[in-house]
Amino acid sequence: MKAAAASTTEMSPRPKKQRCCEGRFSGQIFKPNGIPMRNIQQISLFRDELEALRLCDLEGLFQEQAGERMGVSRGTVQRLLASARRKTAEALVSGAALVLAGEEEDGTAECRDQETAAAS
Repeated sequence: MKAAAASTTEMSPRPKKQRCCEGRFSGQIFKPNGIPMRNIQQISLFRDELEALRLCDLEGLFQEQAGERMGVSRGTVQRLLASARRKTAEALVSGAALVLAGEEEDGTAECRDQETAAAS
């Protein structure tokens, strides 16, 4: 009985690393025109996903550069981009609402002065 209890110890995941995001988009919703929100599916796009999308697709940064700006690894940026692109495509194709979630919901922070601090 004791051996079974010892083997069932749970491993907890690593804590989520703070992600630096510049824009404040919390609460904005993009949805098809003329359809009430209560009648359509809602897809949450988190602030760090939107930031990765903005940096790589809008500003044209490489994933490694975006990772430096956000304070995360290139692999994390790659995963955020894949998720953001999939959610955006799903919302456009299926006519769902894309809901931009805030930092209180996804653990991100605003880090506008990160480059200034890194240069010091």
